[in-house]
Amino acid sequence: MTVAVQSVPRAPGAVPLIGHTLKLWRDPLRFLASLRGSGELVRVDLGTMPVYVATSARMVNEVTVRQARSFEKGRLFDRVRPLVGNGLANSGGETHRAHRRLMQPMFHQQRLGGYAEIMSNRAQALADSWTPGQRIVLDEVLGAYAIETLAETMFSADLGRSAVEAVRRNFPVILKNMLIRAASPKFLDRLPIRPNREFDAATARMLPVIDEVIAGTRRSGRTDRPDLLSVLLAARDADTGQSLTDIEVRDQIMTILFAGTETTASTLSWAFHELARHPEVERQLVAEIDRVVGSRPVTMEDVPRLTAIRRVLDEVIRLYGVTLLMRRATADVELGGFTVPAGSEVAFSLYALHRDPGLFEDPDRFDPDRWLPERRAALGREEFVPFGSGNRKCIGDAFAWTEATIVLATVLRRWKLRPQAGQPAPRAAASAMAHPDRVPMTVLPRDA
Repeated sequence: MTVAVQSVPRAPGAVPLIGHTLKLWRDPLRFLASLRGSGELVRVDLGTMPVYVATSARMVNEVTVRQARSFEKGRLFDRVRPLVGNGLANSGGETHRAHRRLMQPMFHQQRLGGYAEIMSNRAQALADSWTPGQRIVLDEVLGAYAIETLAETMFSADLGRSAVEAVRRNFPVILKNMLIRAASPKFLDRLPIRPNREFDAATARMLPVIDEVIAGTRRSGRTDRPDLLSVLLAARDADTGQSLTDIEVRDQIMTILFAGTETTASTLSWAFHELARHPEVERQLVAEIDRVVGSRPVTMEDVPRLTAIRRVLDEVIRLYGVTLLMRRATADVELGGFTVPAGSEVAFSLYALHRDPGLFEDPDRFDPDRWLPERRAALGREEFVPFGSGNRKCIGDAFAWTEATIVLATVLRRWKLRPQAGQPAPRAAASAMAHPDRVPMTVLPRDA
């Protein structure tokens, strides 16, 4: 027997008119993690609009897999549509299926070998650019690496220097303000507060640059190369024979930029931070790199053999994963004994899910050994979903694993990165992921 949605327990601390918005603004990660204490399905009010948050692995699986056909992209994606349009992450129904089929070959295993060579060359160039004792802001350095590598692997470097610089300069600003903007009542967009000004200005600076790259490539007629931009420009609908418009191409490019920059930079920044705090784990990784790779460049064939690195990456993504995702019910849906009516917004946080003490022992502790085969076997498939699940699983997950593994193996073989004396430890800030606010490090030679 189901009960009415009004009976869903409400998170404590709501304020008249603005609901839980202030709590979400002040400390989104702590607030999202706290919701599991109120039940598997919890009501949160964004302004006067209720959002039903799934807090358990079972409930998230209901939304993303078992009853996925009863949901579409929700409010969060509506709110970022002015920036990413109707790209793969934002589209639904037949549009999503058609665009995914179009882009899937770009992430095929055969193509990953070519991407891996570019990743390895760029990672080596990054390691070569440092000197002993150099002080760097690691998250900024890795953000630049991720953007430039993505430009070369996905767009044959045709984004051009101006576009790469525009993305480097404006993407962090957009990501920093995106979650709060998406989860806030829409009337707040009009307030002349700093997050709104920064978001709008960064968007206005970046989109015209991407548009010009697309228009310039189309004018040149050079759309027969095996990169994503060329594939998109040359694509034609199988039924109508129509090609994608420049706006549709831009939407897909923006989606890939979102998926392939912050995720990589954030994951790698946290990995180096945690390894500096756990030198015994770092020693295990270096020994594995010496055994598997030796002194030659890291290749695609090395990636599956670097199992200790994979465990570190799994643990980092568990600890600092995707902050918030949302779906909208397209029909009445039963969730955990409650009937959620069509049109309702349902949200979930992978960051909070992966820190659930009911799933992971001592969940806030960095412990790569929890991913040893004998321990991982005890974990259900629905309890760790770093790249999402169901038909919305990230299309570029293998690309991301490959890139992060190659960077770690290349850098760790040569350098130790250690926190700068007197600098505070990085704090997790809510964006698309729980990214580090700032990671100042000192570069030390491995053989010192």
